[in-house]
Amino acid sequence: MSFYINNTNPNRPGPISGNPLSGICEKVMIETTKVFDACVCQTTETGIVLQVSDFNPANPALPLTYVSAQSSTTQPATITDLTIDRIDQAPNYANVSATITIPVVVTYRDANGVLGSGTSTVVVRKDVMLFVPQPSLSPVNITTNALFSSQIGTFSGDSTFTVTGCIQILLKVTSVVDILLPSYGYPVVPPCQAASSPSVCPGIGDLPLYPTATVVQ
Repeated sequence: MSFYINNTNPNRPGPISGNPLSGICEKVMIETTKVFDACVCQTTETGIVLQVSDFNPANPALPLTYVSAQSSTTQPATITDLTIDRIDQAPNYANVSATITIPVVVTYRDANGVLGSGTSTVVVRKDVMLFVPQPSLSPVNITTNALFSSQIGTFSGDSTFTVTGCIQILLKVTSVVDILLPSYGYPVVPPCQAASSPSVCPGIGDLPLYPTATVVQ
């Protein structure tokens, strides 16, 4: 059994049927990342120069034949040189400028036909207009997720490739805040399997799954 398998208990996540207000029992304050604004852009760029390092295997036989390049799955894109220039006529909006660096893994074949890879970066300058709330004790952050993909390129010598690639960038205005939400209370968590013997952990099995508290008015 799980939340979604053979479980009809109403205190579980899933679609709401009937009156959505039925069962709300408290207001819960949670700490979360609030997204105030976001935008996404996708472009295809030509003539991108990828300076490759960290060859694996080392010292490939030249010349190299380009295979592809993809954004790294282990290293996220980063933002530097961030500028937030508020617009006088609309103080809650700002021109946001930033340099976005996308780590990239380049795949190639060397002169002996050995498949190898190396690392590089794609650097993009972005200038966009976003809703940026006024300063507060909780700092406002500009964050990014970015992807790069390329199947077209040539070896330029000196450990570089010149490629054509697709760049997709998501920019967000975020802040870590406390938010008050209506709640249906704790879920009823079903057992993974039916108990076939008494608990082997006396005391522990009797503890509630979640803490409880009584508010004195």
